[in-house]
Amino acid sequence: MFDLSPDQLSRAAILAIVFVVVVGLVLLIGGSVGERRTLVRRLEETQPQVRLSEDGASLRTQSAQTAWTRLIEAIERRGISLADTRDASVRAKLAAAGFTASEAPRLFTLIRLVLTLGLPALVVGLALASNNPPSMLKLYLIGGCLALLGLYLPNLFVAARAARRQEELVNGFPDALDLMLVCVEAGLGVEAAFDRVGREMSISHPLVSQMMANVVLQLRAGQSREEAMRRMGETVQIDEIRSFATLLIQSDRLGSSIAQTLRVYAAEMREKRRLRAEEKAHRLPVLLSIPLVVCMLPVMIGVLMLPAGIRVIRQLAPALAGG
Repeated sequence: MFDLSPDQLSRAAILAIVFVVVVGLVLLIGGSVGERRTLVRRLEETQPQVRLSEDGASLRTQSAQTAWTRLIEAIERRGISLADTRDASVRAKLAAAGFTASEAPRLFTLIRLVLTLGLPALVVGLALASNNPPSMLKLYLIGGCLALLGLYLPNLFVAARAARRQEELVNGFPDALDLMLVCVEAGLGVEAAFDRVGREMSISHPLVSQMMANVVLQLRAGQSREEAMRRMGETVQIDEIRSFATLLIQSDRLGSSIAQTLRVYAAEMREKRRLRAEEKAHRLPVLLSIPLVVCMLPVMIGVLMLPAGIRVIRQLAPALAGG
């Protein structure tokens, strides 16, 4: 069907050989480039660790030398103290919100100071630079309101973050108690149970897993079980977890069964979680009534009263006009 001459056959064979050679070269170069990129990426990943080991520093000291820490130290070297008089309460609030670094209270004070002084200065400066600046009374009121906003806005942020974390911890803690009960009944100790439950809940409840991991690290660092449990309750500032820590401490002191304690307290936590869910469900009709009254009730009144109003106007308008 296809009548090809010897020249055309030789040309097609040469083109096929060139195509195969080019494809082979491309695959070979691409493979070598991919291997080189993989090797470079692995070297970049291991380079910070090598540099860290050569300098003789630890991960803790490396994480401590952040930009915020250097900024705080530079400010305090110039004579401005960022220490709060209520350092213990501020540190407890920040720890409940998840900020457990040693420089967190001083950084919190710095942010409050910058917002308190910076927001009024920025707005007042922009107002004075405008073509029609407001009066001094308005500037004073605006500056005072912005100063109060900058003073209390970090507190509101920390309180909201702490409340959200506490809600997640309370919702995930009953599941952790169930897993811990299974581990204790299987023969594991308290420290091993905390470690196992923390690793198992790292995806489903990361905050609970982090709390368990902190307890395990404290126990392995040499702290007593009572001190580690008490610090766990004080850090999260949740009544249920504080009660759980107290129960474990009393069980350890009295020598009672930890499995029975966990079983009873896990049942109580599940019951409390069910009651909280029922409370939220019972609040829904009350919350739904507000948009219904605000949005739908005026429309319904208008729909019902509008035909009667039109009829009254039609009857009264001729009489008022003298018809």
